[in-house]
Amino acid sequence: MALTLQQAQLRRDEKVRTGLGEFAPIWLTEETYRAAEESLFFYLIYAHPSDGLIKERFKYDAFNDVLYHMGARKLSEAEALAIQEQPPYLDGDVLTQVKNVPQFRAL
Repeated sequence: MALTLQQAQLRRDEKVRTGLGEFAPIWLTEETYRAAEESLFFYLIYAHPSDGLIKERFKYDAFNDVLYHMGARKLSEAEALAIQEQPPYLDGDVLTQVKNVPQFRAL
């Protein structure tokens, strides 16, 4: 039985929450659904702890319930400001972000 767009989105949302929830807030953009292969293609934008705000492309295969990473790039400051004005897809609290810089670690 073929999955509808709404069913695929619900399954994708659960997979994203489980795998990437720690990076919330997360914005979702440019979502497309390919019914023939029961797949969703989309971008997630979030603040990576060491790389800053990134835009990462994903494919969610709803039939097999698998989330595939398909590349990422850093966002410019202008792009970051524009996206942060919109409400996030997954909301979350940002307490602090500490870069992973070994030379500042206590011995």
